[in-house]
Amino acid sequence: MHPITDRVPVSIIISNYNYARFLRRSIDSALEQNYADTEVIVVDDASTDNTADVVASYGSRIKTCLREANGGHAAAFNTGFEQSRGEIVLFLDADDYLYPNAVSEVVDAWEEETVQAQFRLHLVDEDMQVRDVFPPQELPFDSGDVTPKLLQRGRYQTTVTSGLAFKRSALDVVMPVPETDFRQGADGYLVTVTPLHGKVTSIESCLGAYRIHGANHSVFAEKLGQRARWRMEHDFHRIDALSDQAAEIGLTVPDDVNLHDPVHLEERLASLCMDKSRHPMISDSRFALGAAGAVASVKMNASFRRRAMQAAWFFSVGVLPGRMAKAVLSWKLVASSRPAFLLRLSKTIRHAVG
Repeated sequence: MHPITDRVPVSIIISNYNYARFLRRSIDSALEQNYADTEVIVVDDASTDNTADVVASYGSRIKTCLREANGGHAAAFNTGFEQSRGEIVLFLDADDYLYPNAVSEVVDAWEEETVQAQFRLHLVDEDMQVRDVFPPQELPFDSGDVTPKLLQRGRYQTTVTSGLAFKRSALDVVMPVPETDFRQGADGYLVTVTPLHGKVTSIESCLGAYRIHGANHSVFAEKLGQRARWRMEHDFHRIDALSDQAAEIGLTVPDDVNLHDPVHLEERLASLCMDKSRHPMISDSRFALGAAGAVASVKMNASFRRRAMQAAWFFSVGVLPGRMAKAVLSWKLVASSRPAFLLRLSKTIRHAVG
């Protein structure tokens, strides 16, 4: 039996910066929840578009926080959290939206030790046409006590901002989000440190939509080196935060934890291959990163086919001549660059494990 009842207040905090063209859909989705005790807070991070007009049109139906200076993702999270009252808190990016049953499904799945709930999202384009599921179904969520995986490789299978909900008492411990280190990717901080204080509950249903468009911070098109360096830096900040939080409860994070994380190793290889002159880790070699990635891939929580393919990919990028290694790396990280035979193979594997 779940201890959560319909009387538990829930907060949806929408963080926005120059997404007025998407914002109304996001706000409407929060207001249309079929769970009665839901407050909607919109934090505008000093937008320069017509966001102010959009939020003003909702009047008292929402609580509005207009920041005077742009502070980034973490600042918006912190601002909204300070104004919220919910015992369960969802952070929603302004270009994404929730389905009407999202909050009620989260509340229904919540258990006594839950500090974080996570659910899948439909991957949609700018016109809200469903293109896929995120994370893909063949990547099982990690649930329950994920602290061992955090200490082993600094990561577990979770999702992005709009597919997450947090217990307020846990957020009280880990917030505010450090605003300098997590100007972007504040969700990465929360999913890294919050599970140290309880358990993760996973919901397999798609309870919202994650919109992919050209302005997403996570989309850099062909700038793979730039994207990889940002993600590497983000990982280093996450591990620093994890180490600090873990130390407070008597746990130790190994110094080489990132070298057991295939996601981090993938970005590190991308940085080294695509823009070696700017790669921050001068001691790295493609062979060593490829070998570490192959070993880490075998230990992933995924199907045998997926683990085998990823291990083979790491090995290939690690040993192939430079130009060929760049091509193989691009095929994985930029879908539009893949040859037709690889697209067919990918679909075959997804159907086989679906």
